[in-house]
Amino acid sequence: MNTPTADPAAPNAVVPTGEAASAPAEDASWEELVSAALVGADRRSVPAVRLLEDAAVQVTRARAGRRPHAGRLPGPAAEETRPLASRAAGDRLARMLGGEQARLVPEWLETAATAGVRVPAHLIPGLLDLGARDRSIRPHLGPLAGARGRWLAELNPAWAYVLEEAVLPRAEGETPEAGETWEFGTRGDRRAYFAALRAAAPLRARELLEEGWAKETPEDRAAFVGLLGDGLSMEDEPFLEAALDDRRREVRQAAADLLTRLPESRLAGRMTERAARFLTRNGGKLVAEPPKACDSTMERDGVRPGPPAGMAKRGWWLQQVLARTPLSFWPAHFGLSPEEVIGLKIGDWAREVWMGWTRAVILQRDAAWARVLFEAEPLTDLLSVLPPEEQSARAALLVAREPMDGKMIMTLGGVARPWGTHLARAVLKTIVETSGMRPWDAGELIRLAGERLDPALHAHVERLGVTELAATLRFRHDMLKELS
Repeated sequence: MNTPTADPAAPNAVVPTGEAASAPAEDASWEELVSAALVGADRRSVPAVRLLEDAAVQVTRARAGRRPHAGRLPGPAAEETRPLASRAAGDRLARMLGGEQARLVPEWLETAATAGVRVPAHLIPGLLDLGARDRSIRPHLGPLAGARGRWLAELNPAWAYVLEEAVLPRAEGETPEAGETWEFGTRGDRRAYFAALRAAAPLRARELLEEGWAKETPEDRAAFVGLLGDGLSMEDEPFLEAALDDRRREVRQAAADLLTRLPESRLAGRMTERAARFLTRNGGKLVAEPPKACDSTMERDGVRPGPPAGMAKRGWWLQQVLARTPLSFWPAHFGLSPEEVIGLKIGDWAREVWMGWTRAVILQRDAAWARVLFEAEPLTDLLSVLPPEEQSARAALLVAREPMDGKMIMTLGGVARPWGTHLARAVLKTIVETSGMRPWDAGELIRLAGERLDPALHAHVERLGVTELAATLRFRHDMLKELS
C-alpha cells in the first residue's frame, strides 16, 4: 500500500528529516540555492517547491532594491555656460528620439553643436543612452549635454564616455593659451585644445606633445599623432620616425600613415625600394611578386603581418607596401602618366595591386590619382578625396549612365551633404522614373536623398509628386531654421 506524501506547499506540510538538514533555509544565499538546484533537489532532500519558492523570494528581494550603505549625496551640477536650444528645437528633438525621422538625429546634433546651444535637461538621459550605442554622435554630446550631462555621467558608468569628450569647443580661429586645459582637462578637451593649437601654431603643438610624450597613454599618443596631420611638414618627420618604435601598434600605424603623406620621408624611401622589387613592368604588363615574408623592418613601417579573413598573406603584405609608396613614384619609375600606369595589364595579384593604389590615394590625399582610379572603378572611398562640388559632379555622371542598385546607393552615400545641383537633378530624375516601376529600388534612394539634398528643395520635390522625400526635406528645413 502506498503511503500518501505530504504536500510541501501545504501550511502544515512536514519537511523530511535526516539529509533534509542540509536543505536551504528561507534566508539561504543565492549561491546555496543555485548549488542545490544544480546538484538536484532530490539529492539534497529538498522539496522542489520549497526550492523554487526560496529562489523567488531571493529574486524579489534583489529586484526590490538593496540595503542602504554609508555614502554622501552628489553635489549639484556646475553652472551651464551654453544657452538652451529653442523650445521648438527641443520639442522636435524629442519627437525624433521617439521615432519620427530618427535618421536625422545626427544632423540635429551636429547643427546644434555648431550653433553653440545645449539640449533640454529632460532629453539628456535619452541622448546619453543613444550615445552609448552609437559612437558616431559622441563628439557632439559633450557640449550639447552640458554640465548636467557630465554630472549624470559621473553617476552612471554606462554614460561615462561623455567625460572623455570635449566640452567647450573653441571658436573658429581662436588661439588657445597653454594652461589648465592641457594639464588637467578631459581627454576630449585636451585633444580639442591640441587640434586648435596645431592649426594656429604647428611647431609649438608638436613641441608641446614631445615635452610630455612619455606621460601620455597609448590611446592618447595615437590620437595626438593623428592630429599632427593638420599642418604636416617635413619638420615633423624626425618625431614621426621615432614614433615608429613605439610599443603600441596604434601609435606606429598613426605615425606611418602620416609619413606616407611625406614623399621625402625615410619611410617613403624604404617603401619605394620595396615596391620597385615587388611590382615591375614587362612591356605592356605589370608583374607583381609579393614579399615572401613580413620581417621586423616592414612591421616597423606599418605593415601588419596578419591578413583579414579570406585574404592571402602575401597579397596583404603587397597591398600595404603599395599603399605606403608615394604615388608620384610610379609615373617616374615607369616613364608613363598615371592613366597609362593603371591601363597596364596586371597578371596575378591584380586585385591586391588595385587595393594598394586605392589605399594610397586615401592616405596621401592625392586628388589627381583619385580621379584616374575613379574613372576606371568608381569606388566610394575615392570620392572622399575630392572637393565636395566635384564629388557631386562625378556622382551625377555616374547616376546618369549606370543602373541604380545597391552599389550605386553605397557610392552616393559617400558624397558629402548637401548634394550639388547636378547630382540633385540626376537623383530626382531617377527617383521619378523608378518610383512607379520599381518602388523597392527607389525606397532606399529616397531615404538617402532626404538626408543629403538641400532641404530648400522641398517645394520643388513636392510638385514632382515624391511625397515621402518632400516630407523629409520639409522636416529638415524646419529643423535647421529652428536651430539657426
